[in-house]
Amino acid sequence: MSYADVNGLHVWYEVHGTGRPLVLLHGGYGSVEMFGPILPALAARRRVIAVDLQGHGRTVDVDRPLRYESMADDVAALLRHLDLPAVDLLGYSLGGGVALRTAIQHPALVRRLVLLSTPYRRRGWYPAVLAAMAAHGAQVAEQMRGTPPHELYERVAPRPQDWPTLWVKTGELLRREYDWSAEVAALALPVLLVYADADSIPVHHMAEFFGLLGGGHRDAGWDGSDRPASRLAVLPGLTHYDVVGSPAVPGVVLPFLTHELRAPE
Repeated sequence: MSYADVNGLHVWYEVHGTGRPLVLLHGGYGSVEMFGPILPALAARRRVIAVDLQGHGRTVDVDRPLRYESMADDVAALLRHLDLPAVDLLGYSLGGGVALRTAIQHPALVRRLVLLSTPYRRRGWYPAVLAAMAAHGAQVAEQMRGTPPHELYERVAPRPQDWPTLWVKTGELLRREYDWSAEVAALALPVLLVYADADSIPVHHMAEFFGLLGGGHRDAGWDGSDRPASRLAVLPGLTHYDVVGSPAVPGVVLPFLTHELRAPE
């Protein structure tokens, strides 16, 4: 458990376990504690580095907007600061967007990528979810006082009074349009997409994302020789809000991180 001064931020990160590094990036309004239920299973097999992103958890905000691209640069700067080789990177929701941008902007730093409940474009969320995101701001921050996310922020944040600012800046980020389809299609690393079957993202978007990564275009063959390098998992009985703590997540993530890729013929 430590801080690193990188890219103009005083970034909080925690290290658990030993082995090949696996970096975890939490969702919006959260912190490393989001991964608490699955951390023991992951750390039993990997050296897990869990990071609090700009303005979240124990990482104090700075005078700049929240952007997926700049937070990806923060993650890259932390990896270089820690002198880590190419890492496996897992991001959930907002953290998934940061993880995806890290792989796009800093491909040499990422070996394999896991995206949990993450779209590749803003319009990948259900319309009702987009409408709710558009309302995020100071008023919603007040309404969220006393909820578990707020109580956690009050407990761990160096400046708990920044809670409304976090909602204002995150809301501004979530209202910005983006479509990373061309950059996703150009990715050269294996990617695992993990969703809940009752996620905030439609199943057709999950399939489109998998298709951009080379999946879902043909039968894999009786011996699996035509299986794509990337994978798609849709976990049953879960939602966008509880999938991150499901024991099913390590069950699909760890095999993906350790399986040998078949060389193309």
